Amino acid sequence: MAEENSTETSIICYAPSMITTNGVWQGDNPLDFSLPLFVLQLTLVVVVTRFFVFVLKPFRQPRVISEILGGIVLGPSVLGRYDKFANTIFPQRSVMVLETMANVGLLYFLFLVGVEMDIMVVRKTGKRALTIALGGMVLPFVIGAAFSFSMQRTEDHLGQGTYILFLGVALSVTAFPVLARILAELKLINTEIGRISMSAALVNDMFAWILLALAIALAESEKSSFASLWVMISSAAFIAICVFVVRPGISWIIRKTPEGENFSEFYICLILTGVMICGFITDSIGTHSVFGAFVFGLVIPNGPLGLTLIEKLEDFVSGLLLPLFFAISGLKTNVAAIQGPATWVTLFLVIFLACTGKVIGTVVVAFFHGMPVREGITLGLLLNTKGLVEMIVLNVGKDQKVLDDETFATMVLIALVMTGVITPIVTVLYKPVKRSVSYKRRTIQQTKPDSELRVLVCIHTPRNVPTIINLLEASHPTKRSPICIYVLHLVELTGRASAMLIVHNTRKSGKPALNRTQAQSDHIINAFENYEQHAAFVAVQPLTAISPYSTMHEDVCSLAEDKRVSFIIIPFHKQQTVDGGMEATNPAYRLVNQNLLGNSPCSVGILVDRGLNGATRLTSNTISLQVAVLFFGGPDDREALAYAWRMAEHPGISLTVLRFIPDEDVTDAASTRATNETDRNMNVDMKKQRQLDDEYVNTFRAANAEYETIVYIDKVVSNGEETVAAVRSMDSSHDLFIVGRGEEMSSPLTAGLTDWSECPELGAIGDLLASSDFAATVSVLVVQQYVGPWAQDDDMDLPDSPVHSHDQPNAIYGLEDPS
Repeated sequence: MAEENSTETSIICYAPSMITTNGVWQGDNPLDFSLPLFVLQLTLVVVVTRFFVFVLKPFRQPRVISEILGGIVLGPSVLGRYDKFANTIFPQRSVMVLETMANVGLLYFLFLVGVEMDIMVVRKTGKRALTIALGGMVLPFVIGAAFSFSMQRTEDHLGQGTYILFLGVALSVTAFPVLARILAELKLINTEIGRISMSAALVNDMFAWILLALAIALAESEKSSFASLWVMISSAAFIAICVFVVRPGISWIIRKTPEGENFSEFYICLILTGVMICGFITDSIGTHSVFGAFVFGLVIPNGPLGLTLIEKLEDFVSGLLLPLFFAISGLKTNVAAIQGPATWVTLFLVIFLACTGKVIGTVVVAFFHGMPVREGITLGLLLNTKGLVEMIVLNVGKDQKVLDDETFATMVLIALVMTGVITPIVTVLYKPVKRSVSYKRRTIQQTKPDSELRVLVCIHTPRNVPTIINLLEASHPTKRSPICIYVLHLVELTGRASAMLIVHNTRKSGKPALNRTQAQSDHIINAFENYEQHAAFVAVQPLTAISPYSTMHEDVCSLAEDKRVSFIIIPFHKQQTVDGGMEATNPAYRLVNQNLLGNSPCSVGILVDRGLNGATRLTSNTISLQVAVLFFGGPDDREALAYAWRMAEHPGISLTVLRFIPDEDVTDAASTRATNETDRNMNVDMKKQRQLDDEYVNTFRAANAEYETIVYIDKVVSNGEETVAAVRSMDSSHDLFIVGRGEEMSSPLTAGLTDWSECPELGAIGDLLASSDFAATVSVLVVQQYVGPWAQDDDMDLPDSPVHSHDQPNAIYGLEDPS
């Protein structure tokens, strides 16, 4: 009788009232109640996964690996082996709440991916990306099918076809979001191979969703031969309703909301409820609930509504609930379930063959497209990246009992290893051949007066655009010396799954933005397009660099070298407040500036933006600026004077050059103190620099002696206090100060100014002018001259000037339209 009543299924019973505790003072244990227990579990998951993110960051591992590893450590493989920990922190009664919340997070995350994804992008990926994606899927799918016969258990109640489908999809899928992150970390996202692999991954993702829907339909309908057919028909009907009924309804909501106004709370609430309704419908008809949320997201038109939804949901869903889903996958993974050497051999064999299969399939297709074998292998390795879709496949497979504990653990480890080894292998295997760029005009001073001036303008937000345009306008483009401007929008690479879709959205003007980043890019591009159309002898090319802030300067330097730029302009990390003070906008901007100053291949100017004449001027004859150069000596000051000299040729610019000369007593005292070899060498170097200063200043004065708009003043000072007093006497009468950074130039005239320096990267004078207690109306440009080995050939070939931006409105650095 006991044998008849025995069952393998565990039934967990708990009282519905046990949700919140009365408190420890009442004698309650908070961990006996579902809410405090869930809060503790969520906190543990976030802390452990963040720890792994921190540990694996130097190895450039994607966040998904840290999240799965965190789950494995908390699960039965490591800490869960101790019964006390498992029964206290992750008791069986809590699993239902944990998995429900994880799946709610997954539901809304897939909805957001659908909102940001543009189906047209997949259509534009081109035949090459399509064939490479298919070539990379076929062989791993076949290998998965082959191994399914050895891995399937005889007691499994499901058909071989379902098992083949689950294993094949899990091995052949490529994770687009994870791949995008890896490419950006490896600095390959702006290369040809990066563009192809991302396009192929997008196609692969779409195929994976179709196969996943089919696999779920088969897994849930083994009881009836016609059930799978009904599932597919009803899924098609659901998609049709979303496209032909839901989408027009949402378009009506968008039309009803006046442009520029916020969407009403009722409409937002209606859409967020619609996500759950769609999840319920697709779950009821036999496909997974995430499929409904994803399709619902896809039918929401790109534009302000999508942007509003993303702003309201993304940080909470991506930062808190999605890691819970990956951690659940780790909690379900029991490495101890993989028993016997034969299973481990099978595991490593599957990893090797699946990786090799995708590489071989990709190499064959790439070869037919004329790609080198090394690039084909790299492409195949990159397409082995696993992530969200595979985890969904495996979790659904385990829930539907298609995969047992051993197979599930095996497949999770396969995903971890295949994704984890990609970065180190690709780093070793594929090193893009960087063409040695040798050009002389790396500074404004070296640029010939009758040649093109190439400027790279870096912008974080649209706020700095008006002042930068005014500054470029004042740089006096002429027919003899036009200005070629590369406008680089600097975008932080985030861990969000859909953040990288901007790379593929090379779209025509007028089409709504996918997200906040593109909305900002549109503002920046439109402003510079407008400037280009109204200004003469100016060519503008807008570009986008997507990087973590820690390595963003590498993209800037690489672009500057590729385009043979003479001058980089980047905004200061502080912006002006309403009361005239200066506050930091983002501390990471400062890191970018510091790295750029240390690694730039040409001269750099950091712009402290306090406005130039208030607003953008669209015609060159309307600009009127009072510019001052504070000249102390050294290469940076000479570069500042070279730039100001060019500006002084503009009819609307008045230039004052104030050269600070040390008192003779100060100079003699410095010479007397030179007792050792180092001091003597420093004095020799200073004399050499002073000689170069004198030559350049005398040339400047001789060339501009007859111009009334150019004033030159020698100012003799003895110490830092007198220098500050002289600078402050000028602050109210000028619109722009141009100063050298003064790196490695120790001058008695700036002594004591660095003791209280807030931003030493600007130099003593630059820091003084950028401080909050300085004049609130004067913008400052702090210039650093590039000092390095010059190319012998003065007339190196320059690449063609960029096409006008209205021909290619949103070019991405290093990328072109995949079609």
